[in-house]
Formats: sequence, C-alpha cells, structure tokens
Amino acid sequence: TMVLMYKFRTYFRHVLANSFYPVLQRAIGVGSAFEGWSPCEQDVVYQVLIPMTPPQGHSFHLELEPAGQMPVRNFRIRVQQECTCLSEQRGRNTLCFLHQPKEELRTNQDPSLLHTLCTGSYLDVEKTARWFYQLVRAIWPALPQSHSWHLVLLPSRRSCQFKVTNGRQSYRIEMLFGVRQGNSDIFVSSQPRPAYTPSTTWPESYDVAEKKFFKYIARQAPHDSLHLKCLQFFSHLQLGFGFSTYTIKTIFMHLLSITPMSQWGSRHFVRRLRDISYNLRQCVHTRRLNHFIVGNWMLPERISLPPEVLMAGTFNLFHDLVLDPVAHSQAMSQYLDL
Repeated sequence: TMVLMYKFRTYFRHVLANSFYPVLQRAIGVGSAFEGWSPCEQDVVYQVLIPMTPPQGHSFHLELEPAGQMPVRNFRIRVQQECTCLSEQRGRNTLCFLHQPKEELRTNQDPSLLHTLCTGSYLDVEKTARWFYQLVRAIWPALPQSHSWHLVLLPSRRSCQFKVTNGRQSYRIEMLFGVRQGNSDIFVSSQPRPAYTPSTTWPESYDVAEKKFFKYIARQAPHDSLHLKCLQFFSHLQLGFGFSTYTIKTIFMHLLSITPMSQWGSRHFVRRLRDISYNLRQCVHTRRLNHFIVGNWMLPERISLPPEVLMAGTFNLFHDLVLDPVAHSQAMSQYLDL
C-alpha cells in the first residue's frame, strides 16, 4: 500500500506542479491495519491519511465550529488568498489573485482554489474527494502497478476508496485527506461522518497520534509480546455485541500504558484478556471511559498535541450512557452476553 502511495504521490506532484490545488504530502498509514492488528483479517481496509498544504497564493485557517464538542471537535478550513506581488517581482510566473485585474487572471492563469474545491470560502470535503477520484483514475494507467493489478473505484462521499486485485490477492485502500494542526500529530480530516454532516465540516482526527503510540509500544515490547494479538482477539470476539472497535481499542491503550510490557507474553495472554474484559465491565458500570489522547499528560514526549487538546481535560466516551438510562441498561446486558 505504501509503495503504491509513493508512486501516486510522485505523479500527483508532477501533474499538480504550479497548479492552485492543494499540495499533497507523503501519505501516513493509519488505523488498525497499520497499527498491527485488525478485527477482521478477511476484510482489512488499509487507510492512509494524505496531509494537504495550501498552494501558492493561498493559506489555510482552521476555524472551530460553534457546536464542536470533545472528543470529536468539528472544524472548517477557511481558504484565504495571499498577496504574491513580491513573488512576481522575483521572477516566479504567478499573477497575484488580490492585485491583478480579474480579466487578466481569467485569461492567463488557472482558477484559484476558492473557485475549484471550495464552497464559499471553505474547503469542501466532498468536492475534494471527487477531485481525488479524478486524479487516481487519470494517473493509474501511468503507474507500473497497472500492468499487473486491476483498479476498482468504490463509492464514498468523504474519501477516495478503491480496490486493487491481481487475481490472487485483493487489497482495499481508503485515502483520507486532511490538514495538520500546527506542527502537532493532530489533524482535521475527511474521515466518514453521518450523511447529514455539512460538506465543509472536517472532524478532528487522532489517528496519527494513536499510531505513534503503537509504534512507541512496539519499541518497548519484547520479541515474544502478544499485546497486539490480545487486541485483535478481543476486538474480533466482541463484534456484534454493540461495543465499537474504538471502545475496545481505547480500553486496550489505557491498559498498555499502565501494564509492564514484560507481562504481555504468551503465559499472560488469558490474564490480559480478562483485564480487557474487566475494564470494559467497569467502564460500562461506572458509565465512564476516558478518551486516550484528549487531555492525556502521560503520553510519550514524541507524540505532539496542540495546547487546546492537551489542556482540554478528560473526555468521557460513555457520556451517552450517563444521559440515557436505557442505553446504559442495554450496554450492561450486551456486556453480560459477551
């Protein structure tokens, strides 16, 4: 997957050179497949996040939506045109969108990002997804992989999903795209949202920070550690019982951060599964499961959070169970079934 992403990026940069579309950076593998576990090995989706930076003559400004609530705060990406008059004087062949006559811009320069992928002044997720689909479809025949693999584009409103097959193997890949918050490991991204979500809404994503946590743990773990097998086994076991995979993953990350890595070997396997189960029961009973990234001061130093995420305080992923006694009763029943 990452080799394919590298090839795509090489062609993306060539095709988009000197354009006013977002500049696409190196893809980052995220999600369970790149963290080393997956609840359904037969139906793995390889997710990659492609950071975007503004093209020349433009800047991105993240604006928190008024109703944004932790842990998934929603943002809009305001696109602003910047003066490039000095660039023109230095010989760069770019007309200034702010200070050149509109007729000259229309005749001699490609349209601004504001007129291609935006709705109003804000970057549009769905327009950006359609643009990605067009890029992938156009570039695929030029890639060496196209000689032995078959590309099938899959429908999606907020990402670019496709499958590549060669008769024996098949891989499903989802390209997400997003904008980094400063120099941190937190992005706003195109991750799937409910159908009624406005197309200018970009939710906050913690995928990169979580993947870095798993890499940090991997460096500490002995060669015979079965910690990922514990997560894979339990998350597969509970499918269909009403608990999200992210709930199990969050409980597991909390356990990883407090349990010595020497106690994740094969002889501790059943005990660690019991720990996950016990912690799930406690969280459901007390109606509280703290988000692992938001407000966590104990994360490894190499994981960088924006101040507002670090200072936000803990957020309860089970806040719905506090508000809804029926949902709490159902969750307890589902746990007993499990």
